Amino acid sequence: MRYYTTLSALAVLFLFPLLWSGWASLADPADYLRVARYGEGLGTYAANSALVSLMTVAGTLAVSALGGYAFACFDFPGKNLLFLTTLAVLMVPYATILIPLYVLLGHLGLQNSLVGLALVFVMFQLPFALYMMRNAFEAVPRELGEAAQVDGCGTFRVFARVLLPAVRPGLVTVGLFAFLASWNDFFAPLILLNDGASFTLPVAVVSMTQHTFGAVDYGMLQAGVMVMAVPCLILFVVLQRHYVRGFMSGALRG
Repeated sequence: MRYYTTLSALAVLFLFPLLWSGWASLADPADYLRVARYGEGLGTYAANSALVSLMTVAGTLAVSALGGYAFACFDFPGKNLLFLTTLAVLMVPYATILIPLYVLLGHLGLQNSLVGLALVFVMFQLPFALYMMRNAFEAVPRELGEAAQVDGCGTFRVFARVLLPAVRPGLVTVGLFAFLASWNDFFAPLILLNDGASFTLPVAVVSMTQHTFGAVDYGMLQAGVMVMAVPCLILFVVLQRHYVRGFMSGALRG
């Protein structure tokens, strides 16, 4: 009984800010109309965020799946050093390298580009994603791959047909983290994008709520927050079963 009481109290504690934001956003329905009509339109900003998030998820899954497979199933010179070097990116403060990345994207012709922004997000997601996928592949019995090779499957076919379906919960976990990080990030789009038509939802929401002398329109802010939160909640609820299995089935095995 005490266990369920504690869990219920924690659930209420964590849900209260979200419920309060939802109630505050509905206090004046006109706030949603103002959010929808701001600047280039809510649809444009939502489409920008969706495009960046989809590219981030696709890029993160592709690179981390291949990289995790290589780190888990093959031996090559400098394997451990390369893996540790990749993880070392986590120790670099996020904000300190955005300006150098902005300059680099300029040289590549990707400045003020949603593609460039997605590449930056993929880079920041890779250390965690590689760690997850390496452990996910290591949790799969080697006999599965060996049996497929005996049946005549090549290396890539073993990866695509046998091992990849076995690590689906890990892929869902990595994809969900990549989506949430790119969908909700404010700082990187603020630095890397300078065209209002390219803004993502977080930047647009902050811009639309700022008024003269720094006054904040809290009604519009809460409405914008709820618009941003709804896709995240839907995805989490739909993928919760796979997400939990990704953690429970060895994806975080040390």
